[in-house]
Amino acid sequence: MRKKYKAFNPPYRILMGPGPSNVPDSVMESLSKPVVGHLDPVFLSIMEEVQDMLRRVFMTKNHLTIPVSGTGSAGMEAALVNAIEQGDHVLVCISGVFGQRMCDIVERCGGILKKVETEWGTPIDPEQVQTALTEFPAKIVAIVHAETSTGVLQPLQDISNIVHEKDALLLVDAVTSLGGAPLKIDEWGIDICYSGTQKCLSCPPGLAPITFGPLAIEKLNRRSSKVQSWYLDMTMVQKYWGPDRVYHHTAPISMIYALREALRLVVEEGLADRWERHITHHHSLVQGLEQLGLKMLVDASYRTPMLNSVVIPSNVDDAVIRKRLLEEYNTEIGSGLGPLKGKIWRIGLMGHSCTRENVNHILSALKSLLAL
Repeated sequence: MRKKYKAFNPPYRILMGPGPSNVPDSVMESLSKPVVGHLDPVFLSIMEEVQDMLRRVFMTKNHLTIPVSGTGSAGMEAALVNAIEQGDHVLVCISGVFGQRMCDIVERCGGILKKVETEWGTPIDPEQVQTALTEFPAKIVAIVHAETSTGVLQPLQDISNIVHEKDALLLVDAVTSLGGAPLKIDEWGIDICYSGTQKCLSCPPGLAPITFGPLAIEKLNRRSSKVQSWYLDMTMVQKYWGPDRVYHHTAPISMIYALREALRLVVEEGLADRWERHITHHHSLVQGLEQLGLKMLVDASYRTPMLNSVVIPSNVDDAVIRKRLLEEYNTEIGSGLGPLKGKIWRIGLMGHSCTRENVNHILSALKSLLAL
């Protein structure tokens, strides 16, 4: 007998982990709009609006500012494979999991890798970058703005100045920070930056906003070899998003609808107000956690407002608490990664999930579960 499958109705969770965040109703509704062709004039106009709003959210005038068809990890790969040619010297700053992932991609591209590392939970010191670039004349310096595995918000301006004094390109991972903390592409001199849709933009996962500045475009156009990835080759993809609309691949039409609505909500709220909302609720959460006797992993001056790393008391079982939060409070938080596994909880306040109600909810739940 042929197996029958019932319609799937997933539960509505309160998402307070490292991503995804909860998605506004209007964004979910946009996914159910009628699908049109990827070259339909209506869809082309939507593409233009998405690009325009992405430039506003990235705070850039970069022409090549698009959503890559893939998750944030596809954005990481797109940034690196387009920037790196065989034999290029690449300096990667590592303060957590996602810096390590960059290293893997650099080596797959045939780049010559040098690492600048710091203890997880602390930022990269600009002097480390200065010293490394003096010894190792890199063409590209890659760094994570908001490290999701630790909750560190990396200051970028001093590092950007050092990178450009050495005639290198600055490549930034903003998967967690875009839409939740100040990120000023043009003002800070960021040459390539990528993000994801599922965190502070509060859109379902599946697209990776990315932007390439003039120096990055110049390097891309000077390549002596083809980009390693056909699918992520921006020399071709940009022609579809440009005025010629040259077919490359069928865009994820419904996801572009969703991103348009998510960006519309960001623009409607205003970037400054959105950043302030994340800071306000972050401070309330931290204050409440400290009143419960819990400690934060990261020093206050370097904490990400949208991802809060909380040190787990030595007498508390990480997995048990997270399981009970899910089963009894319908709430997801994240565990630690790598050397922080079992040592921290990662509590997200991202985009639509960043509310006073959620702060009160998680504090109440933890107080009850930890019997504090």
